[in-house]
Amino acid sequence: MDTAAGTAPAPEVATTDLVVGGMTCAACVNRVEKRLGRLAGVSATVNLATGRAHVTHPVDTTADELVAVVVRAGYTAEVPAPPAPERAA
Repeated sequence: MDTAAGTAPAPEVATTDLVVGGMTCAACVNRVEKRLGRLAGVSATVNLATGRAHVTHPVDTTADELVAVVVRAGYTAEVPAPPAPERAA
């Protein structure tokens, strides 16, 4: 704890986007958000229309851990592939 300011340093956080499959309704979205939120320091926003989850998490939480949580909840999940490089004309 920083005694001069009286606050602890903020933990380092990262963001990961996941492609989530198998969601059909708002209850599915809530289930995925809730399951991800059970991990320490993790918060997630899931969009049913795009099938994507935007997850904020500690840097020591891996994407594989996040995917495993979603899979255990009964859905599919993967980290989206990077965009293809553009070709020069």
